[in-house]
Amino acid sequence: MANTDVWLESLITKTPQEGRALAILMARKTIAAIQTDPEKRKQLRAAYAEDTVQLISSAQVVAIEFQTIAQANNFWK
Repeated sequence: MANTDVWLESLITKTPQEGRALAILMARKTIAAIQTDPEKRKQLRAAYAEDTVQLISSAQVVAIEFQTIAQANNFWK
């Protein structure tokens, strides 16, 4: 991975809503790391935007990231 910018300094968030936003960001960053060509990602959006299975799979990735963040935040207790 060529990019050495630190964008994830902590999994700790103040609220579950911030945690969910972080989970979405983490999922997006993962896709960008896997498919490094922004133009290719833009082309692929048309395909998955109309594919229910791919959209549900994307939501599952975000849910897994959110689960990790929730655990790191002791479920905001």
